[in-house]
Amino acid sequence: MDNGLNNTRKDFKILDQIVNDEPFVYLDNAATTQKPSAVLQSIINYYEHDNANVHRGVHTLAERATADFEAARDKVVAFINAPSRKTIVYTRSTTESLNWIASSFGDMVVEEGDEIVISQMEHHSNVVPWQQIAAKKHAVLKYIDLTADGELDMDHARQQITPKTKIVSIAHASNVMGVVNPIKELAKLAHANGAYMIGDGAQSTPHLPVDVQDLDVDFYALSGHKMLAPTGIGVLYGKQELLEAMPPVQFGGEMIDFVHHQSASWKELPWKFEAGTPNISGAIALGSAIDYLNDLGMQNIHAYEQELVNYTLPKLLDIEGLTVYGPHDPAKHTGVLAFNLDDLHPHDVASGLDMEGIAVRAGHHCAQPLMEYLDVAATARASFYFYNTKEDADRLVNSIQAVKEFFANGTI
Repeated sequence: MDNGLNNTRKDFKILDQIVNDEPFVYLDNAATTQKPSAVLQSIINYYEHDNANVHRGVHTLAERATADFEAARDKVVAFINAPSRKTIVYTRSTTESLNWIASSFGDMVVEEGDEIVISQMEHHSNVVPWQQIAAKKHAVLKYIDLTADGELDMDHARQQITPKTKIVSIAHASNVMGVVNPIKELAKLAHANGAYMIGDGAQSTPHLPVDVQDLDVDFYALSGHKMLAPTGIGVLYGKQELLEAMPPVQFGGEMIDFVHHQSASWKELPWKFEAGTPNISGAIALGSAIDYLNDLGMQNIHAYEQELVNYTLPKLLDIEGLTVYGPHDPAKHTGVLAFNLDDLHPHDVASGLDMEGIAVRAGHHCAQPLMEYLDVAATARASFYFYNTKEDADRLVNSIQAVKEFFANGTI
């Protein structure tokens, strides 16, 4: 089964190149995805035909730019099934979205002695902001542990989330362990204890259908560049009543209603949070990326990536001396596969794979608490998207074997 997804490779010109004398294989999609021609063309079209600031002008270009900018917001609303365009705020990234939630909403609701609960598998952007709020408010930051196979330990979650908990903030999908977390169940648990639920959707929104109303999250964050759009554009979803209560994070043009000499008032949602000239071309390109993903079908993308994992994971597990982190059951694993090979440093493994024309990531993946929890310094990470193929998977497996042989014998 490929649902025609392999035919999309022609839309990604960057994939059609030779790297280090080898056909290029891109397996660093958890860090950022490549951009199809349609998305790149939407950026060119904006700058060649509609380049103007939004909301401020009455001339034709400004009106066209504003219409496309706001149409992209409506596409986000539909894509994640948000209840209203007032609940969709443009940001620069998931990182910025999470920081805004922590610094504005967190600062507003967290009090001394309250608890903030995250997990051992969180990205730094869902750790450090909560560390700062906990320190500022003299609150307690708690971690949910993982099971032996790298899934979130829900028994421990039920112990950690208590009536003292004010915030629960968890990755919907892990950028290292390759698991999808039960956000809907966590939201029920959080709400039953009077807490607010935040979902980090950076690694989930590009790969599987997301319905924020069904999940019943209070906030949800995502990044455009991990779902075919450019860097520098992200989204913060929040329940309307919570966004209404939150103070703005930044001040200046665009977000004001009236400014007097000694006071100011704010625009209505969502513009209350969008100070200054926004990333107009990025938002328009995000809308184009959503169009592209919708044409493929998110369920089709999810099913195809699952097929790639079903094919790849057993082959990796058969490599002697290779350790895969996260569940070894392909049905429980996303397209993110973190691993270490013998006692080789992950950077050496990644460099060896690069010489074979294969791009993977190596390091702590902005998840140093998780590395400490796993008792490793770093890992290598291969991450798939719908434009990858089983041939890419075979290249990865064969090249890992070649790297292993090179470091063992000095030859490939």
